[in-house]
Amino acid sequence: MAGWQQLFWDNTLVSQQSAGSQEEGNSRHQFALTQQTQDGESTQIEVVLDVQLQWQPFVLDYTVTANGSPLAEGQRTTKDIEQQTPYTPPPKPQKFSLVGLASLGFKLLKSAKVIKVALAGASVAAYSWLFSFEFALALIACLMFHEYGHIRAMKYFGMKTKGIYLIPFMGGLALSDEKINTRWQDVVISIMGPTFGLFMSLLCMALYWLTGEIFFAGLATFNALLNLFNLLPILPLDGGHILKSISFSMNSVAGLLACVAGAAIGVFVSYTFGLALLGFLLLIGSLEIVFEWRTRHYSHLLPLDRYGQIFSTVWYLLTVAALVGVIWYFAGTGDDLLGLPLKILQS
Repeated sequence: MAGWQQLFWDNTLVSQQSAGSQEEGNSRHQFALTQQTQDGESTQIEVVLDVQLQWQPFVLDYTVTANGSPLAEGQRTTKDIEQQTPYTPPPKPQKFSLVGLASLGFKLLKSAKVIKVALAGASVAAYSWLFSFEFALALIACLMFHEYGHIRAMKYFGMKTKGIYLIPFMGGLALSDEKINTRWQDVVISIMGPTFGLFMSLLCMALYWLTGEIFFAGLATFNALLNLFNLLPILPLDGGHILKSISFSMNSVAGLLACVAGAAIGVFVSYTFGLALLGFLLLIGSLEIVFEWRTRHYSHLLPLDRYGQIFSTVWYLLTVAALVGVIWYFAGTGDDLLGLPLKILQS
């Protein structure tokens, strides 16, 4: 089963039912297969797939018959969906284009290990130019720790990883050779980076309290700013993937309205506390989610259940609040450099 109502046999669509938000209960897919006999004749095999589907929590019971004879039966749960290989359409030949050239360049980027070293060196040089060599190395360590959070989440779901790439002035990128199957995987993989980043900022804060070194204070607040930026609800940032997974798992207009209302409250709070940039980007990201919401039925990703939606939302909001709290705390010390991240949010 791909999406909500499509059935594929050997990567070929053989049965399809209309998409909708209430496709739950009993359903039947019927299709015919052609079998070649040893003497060269063709015979038709009538196949029937009966499905009993429950969304909350997700359980799919199925039976398959061929020409009226039982063939297979079983059950699929969320864990089964997480471990399966996603359907990948066969590539279509494309004419030369800038998009194709960019795609080829990205594939070369993923396969060339020497590029990792070159990008890491460029990142050190870029951050050394902005701050100092020592601070640049520490900041690179924070970025690596953030991306390691993504890698750990990928490995938790049994996915093969390609490693971490550092991009000057943009942060880092954790890559995998495999695709995800569920919205829950998307949420966990996306949010574990900022969560690891939050842990790093809290560790630096503790070291600042123990030693009094301003170096650790600067590292804590700028690392918090980078991770907070990653949580903005704008694709392809981590926050965009999280908000998209939550909102696209809501199977009713009421769910979308609740998501929009929550975003509106976030915008109001941002402007109330003078975080103009954060509020503006939150508004833009929310509008992007609304525009893409109509296509949610055609995704192959298994949606979050109600518990997953609530848990993901709370996890996201607590992480954002904690990162803002770190920035706010160090801005209150009166140091101009430590107050810079808060001024950026207020700009």
